[in-house]
Amino acid sequence: METNQAIAALTALGQATRLAAFRLLVEAGPEGRMAGEIGEALGVPAATLSFHLKELVHAGLISGESQGRNVCYRARFDAMNALVGYLTHNCCAGSGADACAPGTPASRGC
Repeated sequence: METNQAIAALTALGQATRLAAFRLLVEAGPEGRMAGEIGEALGVPAATLSFHLKELVHAGLISGESQGRNVCYRARFDAMNALVGYLTHNCCAGSGADACAPGTPASRGC
């Protein structure tokens, strides 16, 4: 992942509604969720949700597939994993992401 892609993804996720929508789609797995279901689950009006989903699509974190008059959104797990990989690439001075995993001595700091 390039730096600009990481910045776009982190910027998109840096807003509460978009982060909640993305987490909902990650939870849904490869099947994804219909836009109306996402809006209902988050209590967000359709126009507002459309704006936020568009930002996540633009950042490459989700994809949308038209199904008739509705759109099914899915998390792009490849993009999510690429972002995590980008963030942990030089973890613990290159000793590997396992050394920085939650609960390990390195992740607790000094």
